[in-house]
Amino acid sequence: MAHVFGDRVDVRVSDGRPVRFVWRGRLYRVRRVLEHWVTTRDWWRERHPDGEATGEREFWRVEATPDREIGVYELRYDAVSDSWLLSRVWD
Repeated sequence: MAHVFGDRVDVRVSDGRPVRFVWRGRLYRVRRVLEHWVTTRDWWRERHPDGEATGEREFWRVEATPDREIGVYELRYDAVSDSWLLSRVWD
């Protein structure tokens, strides 16, 4: 079952991939990347004042662990705001 969050997270990236993140005060180490994809925002709704479409969002579905318990987490990077969110967690 997936749970939707939208919490901000601090993500450490190495070679363009997330390697660890902090969520709710706990450090999670990424064991492997399960999926990676890029989408554009709803460009027909959100535009910059100069008429340019807004940036991309990058999604990473990863297997990560804070200790021995492994879970699946979906991280989202927003290029425009240069911020990371934890989108979903599967249990």
